[in-house]
Amino acid sequence: MGNSKEKVIIVGCQLLDKDDFRFENSMNELASLTNTANGEVVLRVTQKRDKPDTSTYIGKGKVEELRHLIEEFEAEVIIFNSELTPSQLRNLTNQLQIKIIDRTQLILDIFAGRAKSREGKLQVELAQLEYLLPRLIGQGTELSRLGGGIGTRGPGETKLETDRRHIRNRIDDIKKQLAIIVEHRKRYRARRKQNNTYQISLIGYTNAGKSTLFNRLTNADSYEENKLFATLDPLTRKMILPSGYTVLLSDTVGFIEDLPTTLIAAFRSTLEEVAEADLLLHVIDSSNPNYFQHEQTVNKILEHLEAEKIPQLILYNKKDEVHPNFVPTAKEELLQISAFNKYDREEIKRKIEGIMMQEMESYEVQLPSTAGKILARLKEETILRELKFSEDDETYSCKGYIFTYHPLNGELKKLSYGDGE
Repeated sequence: MGNSKEKVIIVGCQLLDKDDFRFENSMNELASLTNTANGEVVLRVTQKRDKPDTSTYIGKGKVEELRHLIEEFEAEVIIFNSELTPSQLRNLTNQLQIKIIDRTQLILDIFAGRAKSREGKLQVELAQLEYLLPRLIGQGTELSRLGGGIGTRGPGETKLETDRRHIRNRIDDIKKQLAIIVEHRKRYRARRKQNNTYQISLIGYTNAGKSTLFNRLTNADSYEENKLFATLDPLTRKMILPSGYTVLLSDTVGFIEDLPTTLIAAFRSTLEEVAEADLLLHVIDSSNPNYFQHEQTVNKILEHLEAEKIPQLILYNKKDEVHPNFVPTAKEELLQISAFNKYDREEIKRKIEGIMMQEMESYEVQLPSTAGKILARLKEETILRELKFSEDDETYSCKGYIFTYHPLNGELKKLSYGDGE
Protein backbone atom coordinates (compact mmCIF):
# COMPACT_ATOMS: atom_id res chain seq x y z
CA MET A 1 0.00 0.00 0.00
CA GLY A 2 2.98 2.28 0.69
CA ASN A 3 3.55 2.84 -3.02
CA SER A 4 0.06 4.14 -3.72
CA LYS A 5 0.51 7.26 -1.57
CA GLU A 6 1.51 10.40 -3.43
CA LYS A 7 4.38 12.42 -1.98
CA VAL A 8 3.15 15.81 -0.86
CA ILE A 9 4.78 19.07 0.21
CA ILE A 10 2.40 21.22 2.26
CA VAL A 11 2.82 24.99 2.13
CA GLY A 12 1.47 27.53 4.60
CA CYS A 13 1.61 31.30 4.78
CA GLN A 14 1.35 32.75 8.29
CA LEU A 15 -0.44 36.07 7.98
CA LEU A 16 -0.83 38.70 10.69
CA ASP A 17 -4.24 37.42 11.86
CA LYS A 18 -2.89 34.02 13.00
CA ASP A 19 -0.65 33.56 16.03
CA ASP A 20 1.96 30.77 16.11
CA PHE A 21 -0.28 28.34 18.02
CA ARG A 22 -3.20 28.65 15.62
CA PHE A 23 -0.96 28.56 12.56
CA GLU A 24 0.81 25.42 13.81
CA ASN A 25 -2.56 23.78 14.43
CA SER A 26 -3.89 24.63 11.01
CA MET A 27 -0.73 23.14 9.42
CA ASN A 28 -1.21 19.99 11.51
CA GLU A 29 -4.80 19.84 10.35
CA LEU A 30 -3.68 20.20 6.72
CA ALA A 31 -1.28 17.29 7.23
CA SER A 32 -4.11 15.27 8.73
CA LEU A 33 -6.41 16.14 5.79
CA THR A 34 -3.64 15.12 3.37
CA ASN A 35 -3.29 11.80 5.16
CA THR A 36 -7.07 11.28 5.00
CA ALA A 37 -6.87 11.86 1.23
CA ASN A 38 -4.15 9.19 1.02
CA GLY A 39 -1.21 11.56 0.53
CA GLU A 40 2.10 11.32 2.37
CA VAL A 41 3.49 14.62 3.69
CA VAL A 42 7.24 14.60 3.01
CA LEU A 43 7.87 18.24 3.94
CA ARG A 44 6.28 21.39 5.39
CA VAL A 45 7.23 24.77 3.95
CA THR A 46 6.09 27.93 5.74
CA GLN A 47 6.51 31.66 5.34
CA LYS A 48 5.46 34.70 7.38
CA ARG A 49 3.94 37.53 5.37
CA ASP A 50 1.77 40.59 6.00
CA LYS A 51 -0.41 39.60 3.07
CA PRO A 52 -0.28 36.96 0.34
CA ASP A 53 1.55 37.73 -2.91
CA THR A 54 -1.18 38.51 -5.44
CA SER A 55 0.39 36.51 -8.26
CA THR A 56 1.93 33.48 -6.51
CA TYR A 57 0.55 33.60 -2.92
CA ILE A 58 4.06 33.01 -1.48
CA GLY A 59 7.02 35.25 -2.30
CA LYS A 60 9.21 34.82 -5.40
CA GLY A 61 12.11 33.48 -3.31
CA LYS A 62 9.89 30.79 -1.77
CA VAL A 63 8.69 29.71 -5.22
CA GLU A 64 12.33 29.28 -6.24
CA GLU A 65 13.07 27.34 -3.03
CA LEU A 66 10.05 25.10 -3.70
CA ARG A 67 11.34 24.28 -7.19
CA HIS A 68 14.52 22.79 -5.65
CA LEU A 69 12.63 21.00 -2.87
CA ILE A 70 10.30 19.35 -5.38
CA GLU A 71 13.31 17.74 -7.04
CA GLU A 72 15.07 16.89 -3.81
CA PHE A 73 12.05 15.19 -2.21
CA GLU A 74 10.61 13.86 -5.49
CA ALA A 75 7.28 15.42 -4.56
CA GLU A 76 4.28 14.80 -6.81
CA VAL A 77 1.79 17.26 -5.32
CA ILE A 78 1.94 20.59 -3.50
CA ILE A 79 -0.92 21.51 -1.19
CA PHE A 80 -1.47 25.08 -0.02
CA ASN A 81 -3.07 25.80 3.35
CA SER A 82 -5.43 28.47 1.95
CA GLU A 83 -7.67 28.86 -1.04
CA LEU A 84 -5.71 30.08 -4.07
CA THR A 85 -7.20 32.48 -6.60
CA PRO A 86 -7.52 31.16 -10.17
CA SER A 87 -4.54 33.29 -11.29
CA GLN A 88 -2.32 32.21 -8.36
CA LEU A 89 -3.10 28.59 -9.16
CA ARG A 90 -2.27 29.13 -12.82
CA ASN A 91 0.98 31.01 -12.17
CA LEU A 92 2.23 28.46 -9.63
CA THR A 93 1.38 25.56 -11.93
CA ASN A 94 3.26 27.18 -14.80
CA GLN A 95 6.30 28.01 -12.69
CA LEU A 96 6.58 24.75 -10.76
CA GLN A 97 5.24 22.30 -13.38
CA ILE A 98 3.61 20.12 -10.72
CA LYS A 99 0.09 19.33 -9.56
CA ILE A 100 -1.04 22.04 -7.14
CA ILE A 101 -4.04 21.79 -4.85
CA ASP A 102 -5.32 24.23 -2.26
CA ARG A 103 -7.05 23.48 1.03
CA THR A 104 -10.52 23.89 -0.50
CA GLN A 105 -9.87 21.39 -3.28
CA LEU A 106 -8.35 18.95 -0.82
CA ILE A 107 -11.47 19.06 1.35
CA LEU A 108 -13.66 18.67 -1.75
CA ASP A 109 -11.54 15.66 -2.71
CA ILE A 110 -12.05 13.99 0.65
CA PHE A 111 -15.77 14.69 0.49
CA ALA A 112 -15.88 13.16 -3.02
CA GLY A 113 -14.31 9.99 -1.69
CA ARG A 114 -16.62 9.79 1.31
CA ALA A 115 -20.08 10.71 0.07
CA LYS A 116 -22.30 7.64 0.03
CA SER A 117 -25.85 8.80 -0.62
CA ARG A 118 -27.09 10.22 -3.91
CA GLU A 119 -27.63 13.58 -2.24
CA GLY A 120 -24.13 13.62 -0.76
CA LYS A 121 -22.58 12.80 -4.12
CA LEU A 122 -24.59 15.49 -5.91
CA GLN A 123 -23.70 18.10 -3.30
CA VAL A 124 -20.00 17.32 -3.59
CA GLU A 125 -20.09 17.40 -7.38
CA LEU A 126 -21.88 20.75 -7.28
CA ALA A 127 -19.24 22.20 -4.94
CA GLN A 128 -16.43 20.81 -7.12
CA LEU A 129 -17.89 22.26 -10.31
CA GLU A 130 -18.50 25.66 -8.75
CA TYR A 131 -14.91 25.65 -7.53
CA LEU A 132 -13.63 24.59 -10.95
CA LEU A 133 -15.60 26.98 -13.13
CA PRO A 134 -13.58 30.18 -12.49
CA ARG A 135 -10.38 28.15 -12.74
CA LEU A 136 -11.07 27.01 -16.29
CA ILE A 137 -10.16 30.18 -18.14
CA GLY A 138 -7.54 29.63 -20.82
CA GLN A 139 -6.25 26.43 -19.32
CA GLY A 140 -6.91 24.24 -22.31
CA THR A 141 -5.10 20.97 -21.86
CA GLU A 142 -3.82 21.86 -18.41
CA LEU A 143 -7.22 21.21 -16.91
CA SER A 144 -6.86 17.47 -16.99
CA ARG A 145 -3.79 17.81 -14.79
CA LEU A 146 -5.57 20.18 -12.41
CA GLY A 147 -8.91 18.45 -12.44
CA GLY A 148 -8.15 15.55 -10.19
CA GLY A 149 -7.11 16.19 -6.64
CA ILE A 150 -4.97 13.66 -4.85
CA GLY A 151 -5.51 10.53 -6.91
CA THR A 152 -7.98 11.54 -9.57
CA ARG A 153 -11.36 11.87 -8.01
CA GLY A 154 -12.09 15.38 -9.17
CA PRO A 155 -14.58 16.15 -11.90
CA GLY A 156 -11.49 16.59 -14.09
CA GLU A 157 -11.60 13.07 -15.40
CA THR A 158 -15.17 13.44 -16.65
CA LYS A 159 -13.53 15.26 -19.59
CA LEU A 160 -15.35 18.51 -18.88
CA GLU A 161 -12.26 20.19 -20.35
CA THR A 162 -12.88 23.76 -21.41
CA ASP A 163 -16.54 23.35 -22.12
CA ARG A 164 -17.76 25.80 -19.54
CA ARG A 165 -21.25 25.73 -20.96
CA HIS A 166 -21.37 22.02 -20.28
CA ILE A 167 -20.36 22.68 -16.66
CA ARG A 168 -22.99 25.38 -16.24
CA ASN A 169 -25.67 23.06 -17.60
CA ARG A 170 -24.54 20.32 -15.23
CA ILE A 171 -24.63 22.78 -12.29
CA ASP A 172 -28.23 23.74 -13.17
CA ASP A 173 -29.14 20.09 -13.51
CA ILE A 174 -27.66 19.18 -10.10
CA LYS A 175 -29.41 22.14 -8.44
CA LYS A 176 -32.76 20.93 -9.80
CA GLN A 177 -32.14 17.39 -8.54
CA LEU A 178 -31.08 18.69 -5.13
CA ALA A 179 -34.14 20.93 -4.88
CA ILE A 180 -36.34 17.82 -5.24
CA ILE A 181 -34.36 15.98 -2.56
CA VAL A 182 -34.56 18.99 -0.22
CA GLU A 183 -38.35 19.16 -0.69
CA HIS A 184 -38.58 15.46 0.10
CA ARG A 185 -36.49 15.94 3.23
CA LYS A 186 -38.67 18.87 4.33
CA ARG A 187 -41.78 16.73 4.03
CA TYR A 188 -40.10 13.95 5.97
CA ARG A 189 -39.11 16.41 8.71
CA ALA A 190 -42.61 17.89 8.85
CA ARG A 191 -43.97 14.37 9.28
CA ARG A 192 -41.56 13.74 12.15
CA LYS A 193 -42.64 17.01 13.78
CA GLN A 194 -46.29 16.01 13.38
CA ASN A 195 -45.55 12.76 15.14
CA ASN A 196 -44.21 14.89 17.99
CA THR A 197 -40.83 13.23 17.92
CA TYR A 198 -38.13 14.80 20.04
CA GLN A 199 -35.11 15.38 17.80
CA ILE A 200 -31.49 15.48 18.91
CA SER A 201 -28.53 16.29 16.64
CA LEU A 202 -24.94 15.29 17.31
CA ILE A 203 -22.62 18.09 16.26
CA GLY A 204 -18.93 18.81 16.65
CA TYR A 205 -15.61 19.44 14.99
CA THR A 206 -14.52 16.73 12.57
CA ASN A 207 -12.93 13.71 14.30
CA ALA A 208 -14.27 14.61 17.76
CA GLY A 209 -15.82 11.14 18.12
CA LYS A 210 -19.42 11.80 17.04
CA SER A 211 -19.89 8.64 14.97
CA THR A 212 -18.39 6.43 17.68
CA LEU A 213 -20.85 7.91 20.16
CA PHE A 214 -23.75 7.77 17.68
CA ASN A 215 -23.18 4.05 17.04
CA ARG A 216 -23.08 3.23 20.72
CA LEU A 217 -26.02 5.39 21.77
CA THR A 218 -28.25 3.92 19.04
CA ASN A 219 -26.58 0.50 18.64
CA ALA A 220 -26.09 1.41 14.99
CA ASP A 221 -23.23 0.78 12.63
CA SER A 222 -22.50 4.15 11.07
CA TYR A 223 -19.04 4.53 9.56
CA GLU A 224 -16.39 5.00 12.24
CA GLU A 225 -12.79 5.76 11.49
CA ASN A 226 -10.06 7.87 12.96
CA LYS A 227 -9.98 10.11 9.93
CA LEU A 228 -11.37 13.52 9.17
CA PHE A 229 -14.88 13.62 7.70
CA ALA A 230 -15.67 9.95 8.23
CA THR A 231 -19.39 10.82 8.16
CA LEU A 232 -20.86 12.86 5.36
CA ASP A 233 -24.42 11.74 5.04
CA PRO A 234 -26.80 12.55 7.86
CA LEU A 235 -28.05 9.47 9.59
CA THR A 236 -31.06 9.45 11.87
CA ARG A 237 -31.89 6.61 14.24
CA LYS A 238 -34.00 5.93 17.28
CA MET A 239 -32.47 6.18 20.73
CA ILE A 240 -34.24 4.83 23.79
CA LEU A 241 -33.81 6.79 27.03
CA PRO A 242 -33.73 5.06 30.45
CA SER A 243 -37.46 5.71 31.04
CA GLY A 244 -38.33 4.09 27.69
CA TYR A 245 -38.99 7.43 25.95
CA THR A 246 -37.91 7.13 22.31
CA VAL A 247 -36.16 10.08 20.66
CA LEU A 248 -34.51 10.51 17.25
CA LEU A 249 -30.76 11.07 17.09
CA SER A 250 -29.04 12.43 13.96
CA ASP A 251 -25.33 12.26 13.23
CA THR A 252 -23.98 15.16 11.13
CA VAL A 253 -20.94 15.99 9.02
CA GLY A 254 -17.99 17.21 11.10
CA PHE A 255 -17.44 20.95 11.15
CA ILE A 256 -14.03 22.38 10.29
CA GLU A 257 -12.36 25.77 10.54
CA ASP A 258 -12.38 27.77 7.29
CA LEU A 259 -14.79 25.28 5.74
CA PRO A 260 -14.94 26.35 2.08
CA THR A 261 -18.03 28.49 1.52
CA THR A 262 -18.98 26.37 -1.50
CA LEU A 263 -19.22 23.47 0.92
CA ILE A 264 -21.29 25.23 3.55
CA ALA A 265 -23.70 26.05 0.74
CA ALA A 266 -23.56 22.50 -0.61
CA PHE A 267 -24.17 20.89 2.75
CA ARG A 268 -26.76 23.37 3.85
CA SER A 269 -29.62 20.90 3.54
CA THR A 270 -27.64 18.28 5.44
CA LEU A 271 -26.95 20.79 8.18
CA GLU A 272 -30.57 21.95 8.24
CA GLU A 273 -31.21 18.83 10.33
CA VAL A 274 -29.29 20.71 13.00
CA ALA A 275 -31.50 23.80 12.87
CA GLU A 276 -34.60 21.60 13.32
CA ALA A 277 -33.30 19.86 16.44
CA ASP A 278 -34.81 20.24 19.91
CA LEU A 279 -31.42 19.61 21.52
CA LEU A 280 -27.83 19.59 20.28
CA LEU A 281 -25.23 17.21 21.66
CA HIS A 282 -22.00 19.10 21.02
CA VAL A 283 -19.06 16.65 21.10
CA ILE A 284 -15.63 18.16 21.79
CA ASP A 285 -12.35 16.23 21.73
CA SER A 286 -10.76 17.15 25.06
CA SER A 287 -7.50 15.44 24.07
CA ASN A 288 -6.93 17.97 21.26
CA PRO A 289 -4.72 20.95 22.22
CA ASN A 290 -6.92 23.13 20.01
CA TYR A 291 -10.22 22.04 21.62
CA PHE A 292 -11.32 25.58 22.51
CA GLN A 293 -10.83 26.85 18.96
CA HIS A 294 -12.84 23.84 17.69
CA GLU A 295 -15.66 24.62 20.11
CA GLN A 296 -15.76 28.23 18.86
CA THR A 297 -15.68 27.17 15.20
CA VAL A 298 -18.71 24.93 15.72
CA ASN A 299 -20.59 27.72 17.51
CA LYS A 300 -19.79 30.12 14.65
CA ILE A 301 -21.22 27.69 12.10
CA LEU A 302 -24.32 27.28 14.30
CA GLU A 303 -24.82 31.04 14.12
CA HIS A 304 -24.46 30.80 10.36
CA LEU A 305 -27.27 28.21 10.38
CA GLU A 306 -29.32 30.33 12.80
CA ALA A 307 -29.25 27.44 15.26
CA GLU A 308 -27.33 29.09 18.10
CA LYS A 309 -30.45 29.39 20.32
CA ILE A 310 -31.06 25.63 20.46
CA PRO A 311 -30.19 24.15 23.89
CA GLN A 312 -26.85 22.32 23.95
CA LEU A 313 -25.47 19.54 26.07
CA ILE A 314 -21.68 19.78 25.82
CA LEU A 315 -19.87 16.42 25.82
CA TYR A 316 -16.12 16.66 26.39
CA ASN A 317 -15.07 13.35 24.85
CA LYS A 318 -11.89 11.23 25.26
CA LYS A 319 -11.65 11.99 28.99
CA ASP A 320 -9.12 9.15 29.36
CA GLU A 321 -6.65 11.00 27.06
CA VAL A 322 -7.49 14.54 28.18
CA HIS A 323 -4.97 17.25 27.20
CA PRO A 324 -2.89 18.56 30.16
CA ASN A 325 -4.10 22.14 29.58
CA PHE A 326 -7.76 21.19 29.23
CA VAL A 327 -10.29 23.22 31.23
CA PRO A 328 -14.03 22.89 30.49
CA THR A 329 -15.15 26.26 29.11
CA ALA A 330 -18.82 25.60 28.40
CA LYS A 331 -21.48 27.68 30.12
CA GLU A 332 -24.21 25.15 29.23
CA GLU A 333 -24.90 21.73 30.69
CA LEU A 334 -21.78 19.59 30.30
CA LEU A 335 -20.37 16.13 30.90
CA GLN A 336 -16.86 14.72 30.59
CA ILE A 337 -17.15 11.36 28.91
CA SER A 338 -15.52 8.59 26.94
CA ALA A 339 -17.71 7.36 24.07
CA PHE A 340 -16.50 3.81 24.80
CA ASN A 341 -17.61 3.89 28.45
CA LYS A 342 -21.03 2.33 29.00
CA TYR A 343 -21.63 4.18 32.28
CA ASP A 344 -20.86 7.52 30.58
CA ARG A 345 -23.34 6.77 27.79
CA GLU A 346 -26.08 5.98 30.33
CA GLU A 347 -25.19 9.25 32.07
CA ILE A 348 -25.69 11.13 28.76
CA LYS A 349 -29.15 9.58 28.37
CA ARG A 350 -30.09 10.47 31.97
CA LYS A 351 -28.86 14.02 31.43
CA ILE A 352 -30.94 14.30 28.23
CA GLU A 353 -34.02 13.22 30.20
CA GLY A 354 -33.24 15.86 32.82
CA ILE A 355 -32.98 18.58 30.15
CA MET A 356 -36.25 17.43 28.57
CA MET A 357 -38.07 17.39 31.90
CA GLN A 358 -37.25 21.08 32.39
CA GLU A 359 -39.35 21.80 29.29
CA MET A 360 -42.16 19.39 30.19
CA GLU A 361 -45.06 19.44 32.61
CA SER A 362 -45.77 16.75 35.15
CA TYR A 363 -48.85 14.52 35.04
CA GLU A 364 -50.49 12.09 37.41
CA VAL A 365 -53.22 9.81 36.13
CA GLN A 366 -55.15 6.66 37.07
CA LEU A 367 -55.75 4.28 34.18
CA PRO A 368 -58.13 1.29 34.11
CA SER A 369 -56.44 -2.05 33.46
CA THR A 370 -58.07 -2.09 30.02
CA ALA A 371 -56.10 1.01 28.89
CA GLY A 372 -53.09 -0.98 27.69
CA LYS A 373 -52.72 1.10 24.55
CA ILE A 374 -52.41 4.41 26.39
CA LEU A 375 -50.03 2.81 28.87
CA ALA A 376 -47.74 1.66 26.05
CA ARG A 377 -47.74 5.21 24.64
CA LEU A 378 -46.93 6.68 28.06
CA LYS A 379 -43.83 4.46 28.17
CA GLU A 380 -42.62 5.53 24.71
CA GLU A 381 -43.80 9.11 24.37
CA THR A 382 -43.52 10.51 27.89
CA ILE A 383 -40.98 10.20 30.67
CA LEU A 384 -42.75 7.76 32.95
CA ARG A 385 -41.34 8.07 36.46
CA GLU A 386 -43.72 5.87 38.45
CA LEU A 387 -46.10 3.06 37.56
CA LYS A 388 -48.10 1.20 40.22
CA PHE A 389 -50.88 -1.35 39.80
CA SER A 390 -53.57 -1.46 42.43
CA GLU A 391 -55.28 -4.85 42.70
CA ASP A 392 -58.22 -3.43 44.69
CA ASP A 393 -59.69 -1.33 41.88
CA GLU A 394 -57.59 -2.75 39.02
CA THR A 395 -56.06 0.58 38.04
CA TYR A 396 -52.60 1.75 37.10
CA SER A 397 -51.42 4.89 38.82
CA CYS A 398 -48.92 6.71 36.57
CA LYS A 399 -46.71 9.71 37.25
CA GLY A 400 -44.38 11.34 34.78
CA TYR A 401 -43.57 14.21 32.47
CA ILE A 402 -45.04 15.13 29.08
CA PHE A 403 -44.60 17.93 26.55
CA THR A 404 -47.46 20.41 26.84
CA TYR A 405 -48.12 20.33 23.08
CA HIS A 406 -48.25 16.51 22.87
CA PRO A 407 -51.72 15.28 21.78
CA LEU A 408 -51.57 12.64 24.49
CA ASN A 409 -51.50 15.43 27.07
CA GLY A 410 -55.07 16.39 26.15
CA GLU A 411 -56.22 12.80 26.60
CA LEU A 412 -54.50 12.54 30.00
CA LYS A 413 -56.17 15.75 31.16
CA LYS A 414 -59.57 14.36 30.15
CA LEU A 415 -58.81 11.14 32.01
CA SER A 416 -57.66 12.84 35.19
CA TYR A 417 -60.51 15.36 35.28
CA GLY A 418 -63.16 13.09 33.84
CA ASP A 419 -63.11 10.49 36.63
CA GLY A 420 -65.50 12.60 38.64
CA GLU A 421 -63.33 11.54 41.66
